[in-house]
Amino acid sequence: MVGIVETVGVGAIALICIGGVVLLGLGYVVLTFNRLVTLRNRVENAWAQIDVQLKRRYDLIPNLVETVKGYMKHERDTLESVTKYRAQLVTGTVEEKAKANNMLSQALKSLFAVAENYPKLEASQNFKMLQEELAGTENKISYIRTAYNDSVLEYENATEQFPSSIIAGMLGFKAKPYFEVPEAEKAAVKVKFQ
Repeated sequence: MVGIVETVGVGAIALICIGGVVLLGLGYVVLTFNRLVTLRNRVENAWAQIDVQLKRRYDLIPNLVETVKGYMKHERDTLESVTKYRAQLVTGTVEEKAKANNMLSQALKSLFAVAENYPKLEASQNFKMLQEELAGTENKISYIRTAYNDSVLEYENATEQFPSSIIAGMLGFKAKPYFEVPEAEKAAVKVKFQ
């Protein structure tokens, strides 16, 4: 062993050790970068899935509004709210779309509550079909919102935990917003029997 050290030299061994440490460090950076890219892409894919369902809902609403208009001529405010929030679904940031989605959900709840006052409308096959399609879309949005938020959580953990947070900061990985439920929807529902 002493002969090998004398032949190669202490400096060469030190250089090989330093080179090995540098290669391990570079390997870690590459693996961490690739993991962060994968997580970021998962978040963006999950948002794209939400966007698809928001678009589906956007496309269903005009049919629902037209069906309801004939029966509910004096319920104009409710119909205008639905139309207004529908328009806000297709533009803006994640936060703006999430807010528009939440406002539209409230407006649709009001629309369906008002529709209960119109027995002919409630009996309309077209209205029932549209109501079922919207309910299905709402369920999909809820499910996908959960998947999106799970992806954001995993991404956020990876970008904030040490030592990957250093690499995330150096390489420009930014925080992603959650798709949150507004406080009004978190409150317990009050049921009154008369």
